[in-house]
Amino acid sequence: MRERQKKYLVILGDGMADEPLAELGGKTPLEFARTPNMDRIAREGTMGLARTIPEGFEAGSDIANLGILGYDPRSCYTGRGPLEAASMGLEMAPGDIAYRCNLVTVVDGRMADFSAGHISSREGASLFASLSEHLPDISLSPGISYRNILVVHGGGGATTCPPHDIVGELIEPSLPSGKDAGILRECMEKSREVFADHPVNRARISAQQSPATQIWPWSGGKKPRLIPFRTLFGREAGIISAVDLLQGIARLAGMEVIRVPGATGYLDTDYQAKASSALEALEHLDFVYVHVEAPDEAGHLGNVCEKVKAIERIDELIGTVMEGFSGVIAVLPDHPTPIRIKTHTSNPVPFAIWGKGRDATTSFSEKEGSRGEYGVIDAPRFLPLLFS
Repeated sequence: MRERQKKYLVILGDGMADEPLAELGGKTPLEFARTPNMDRIAREGTMGLARTIPEGFEAGSDIANLGILGYDPRSCYTGRGPLEAASMGLEMAPGDIAYRCNLVTVVDGRMADFSAGHISSREGASLFASLSEHLPDISLSPGISYRNILVVHGGGGATTCPPHDIVGELIEPSLPSGKDAGILRECMEKSREVFADHPVNRARISAQQSPATQIWPWSGGKKPRLIPFRTLFGREAGIISAVDLLQGIARLAGMEVIRVPGATGYLDTDYQAKASSALEALEHLDFVYVHVEAPDEAGHLGNVCEKVKAIERIDELIGTVMEGFSGVIAVLPDHPTPIRIKTHTSNPVPFAIWGKGRDATTSFSEKEGSRGEYGVIDAPRFLPLLFS
């Protein structure tokens, strides 16, 4: 019979960290939002800062979440595309390169919207089905909303740019370069032709919604190998997330993917359903990682009100799990997504752990994290610290 283990829960608010904002009286969204439960975790627990983006890496959720989950990106990261391909159950041959492939809106040569107005999964699948007919040598797999996968068989890789980093900018300087650049640019050009008069886009324009004018492949790589989570930490673990990236990491790490009805990966996600599902999962798992995408989406939109609202709803989620859970709880972002620049930065993020002692911190924020007893740690040290 397996020895009974202490239970652990991590709640991660994607992109929750930020900068002081004049419209919030010089406070960050975390400082401004009403967060009694996060503040309780900080007040009754111990805080620190985590460096989630190693030097030389782009600030992204793929890098950050791998590190927080105990995997050093410097030794295992190959690209975002193969992580999301794993979530979709796509089999990759040794020579395959999988790219994350956004549906985007480009107007007059500029990136107008990296999500094509958060196009629906149904609409995206229809566009991809039409495009696939014209690209027989390329594997296209529709995912959730604007998030999809493009696989180049026998590819050589390419230098690419995340579309959310160039909103409002000309796309020409950020087009793919490198070995796969030719075929990726051909696919992008073909998508412009196919999507130009597609019924999905005609309907979206009629409804005054952003059309998907083309695809944008980025962050390609070969299938990575991750040591099973239970081998690393000796615990049965699961992930709750609505986005392919986190589900892909879970699959590659041998963690349970916990599906939650109403989880959308956007601002309208069902926070309380995630809380209930986490408590249910902890009845048979030792560790559950709850990922909430909403603050990051609000940051990319530059919408401070939505970001504050998302943080407050995550706090309500935390309050629900604290009522029904007696183990160790931690809360943190994966990276900042500042409202000012609408994209990720690599600054260290605050974390707080409840159930393993306390320090002098009094609330959950970027500033208080810098006062925490744990100091500044590299992300792969976070779970060993939590489990120690």
